[in-house]
Amino acid sequence: MRLKGKLINWDSDKAFGFIAPNGGGEHIFIHKTALSNRNRVPQINDVITFAKVKNKDGRYCASDATFTGEKLKKKAAKKASKFSIYLSVLFLAMITTAYFFGHLHQALLFGYLAISAGAFLAYASDKSKAQRRVSRIPENTLHLFSLIGGWPGAAIAQQLLRHKTQKREFRIVFWFTVIANTAGLLWLLSPQGQHVMAIFQ
Repeated sequence: MRLKGKLINWDSDKAFGFIAPNGGGEHIFIHKTALSNRNRVPQINDVITFAKVKNKDGRYCASDATFTGEKLKKKAAKKASKFSIYLSVLFLAMITTAYFFGHLHQALLFGYLAISAGAFLAYASDKSKAQRRVSRIPENTLHLFSLIGGWPGAAIAQQLLRHKTQKREFRIVFWFTVIANTAGLLWLLSPQGQHVMAIFQ
C-alpha cells in the first residue's frame, strides 16, 4: 500500500529528512536513496508518495518514493547468471563421473551432494527470513556451507532465488570459498591426499 505525505524536514548535507503522512500519524524517515528521482533536490513542502517499510533496526521509513506528478520507475529484474549455474552443474557432473570411474571416494561425492542441498535450503530460508524481516542466517554460516563443499548448491541458489547477488563483499568472500574448497579437493585427489584418505578408510 502506497502512502502520501508532505516533506517537513530535509538535511541536505546528510541527505535525509522526514515526511508527515496525510491524515496524521508518526513522521516517516526518508533517505535520498529511497527516491526514484535522485537528481531532484527535495524541498520542504514537497508532496511525496511512498511505501512504508521497516529498516534493519525495526523503524519505519520510506521506500520507492516519488514526487507528485512522477511515476515510480520499477527496476528491471536482473537475469540469473548462467555462468554460476553452468559451473556448478559441470562441477557436480565431473565429480560424479570421477566417482563412477573410481577416482573419487563415495563419501566425497555424497558429501558434496548433501552439503550442496543443505546450502540451497539455507539460502532459501535466509531469503524467506529477509522477506519476513526476522532474524537472519549469519553470512559466516552461509560461507561455511560453501567452504566445506556446498558451494555448487549455494551458487545455484544465489542465481535462481536472486539472493546475495548484490552485496559485493559477500560475493568476493564466496568465490574465495569456492577456490579454497576446489584446491582442497584437488589436494585430496593427489597422491599425498590419497594417502591421508586411506588412513581413514
